[in-house]
Amino acid sequence: MGVSTGVFDRSRGAWPELVFETCRVSTYAVELSALSGDELPGLIAYLDRKPRLPFRYVSVHAPVKKRLSDEATEVRQLGELPLWVRSIVTHPDALSDPGPYRALGTRLVLENMDDRKTTGRSADEMEAYFAELPDAGFCLDIAHARSIDPTMDVARELLDRFRSRLRQVHLSSLSGGHHVTLTDRDEKLFADVLDRCRDVPWILEALPPTRWALALKATALVAPGGSAVGDQM
Repeated sequence: MGVSTGVFDRSRGAWPELVFETCRVSTYAVELSALSGDELPGLIAYLDRKPRLPFRYVSVHAPVKKRLSDEATEVRQLGELPLWVRSIVTHPDALSDPGPYRALGTRLVLENMDDRKTTGRSADEMEAYFAELPDAGFCLDIAHARSIDPTMDVARELLDRFRSRLRQVHLSSLSGGHHVTLTDRDEKLFADVLDRCRDVPWILEALPPTRWALALKATALVAPGGSAVGDQM
């Protein structure tokens, strides 16, 4: 289990500080979230400096707002991410032309959408994007699936169709369209779906529940002097 840097919104774009914050939650996995196009060059520059990151799994969330109008240029920027960035996650509705994204191959990962969107919400809608991007992986956003169908049948069908593509899970609850700490009710509701996702990283999109936080902190790797290992050069 790991966490998205998007959880620490106050430090957005300050990558060393964001990595430090994520290490305090978990050093197993991280999603470096460059949701705004103006954050991506800074992230690429940070990773080019070859920081010592402790994570076993690193993904990047590609921009979905303030994006370049030229998708081919944006794809070239994403292609500059180091090869050890395992997954480049994006939203299907952000792809006006899927064609250029084929260049990202198996690193491209498509995330299912919530009830505020008009596509990418169900297995049928996702199927159309995977037909255009046959090498792409899948990120199950379980809270998004719940917003479409509180019975969780939509989530189950997404896994039935795309389980072989599954790379990671986004985990949280939703409130007013915002990712919030997982509630007790949702933890129970999501249990059987999450049980099918045990072999991929779970990326928290909000701070962990208090009852999880102590266990996660026990595994966090912090260097002497209080500096996270991921922030050392």
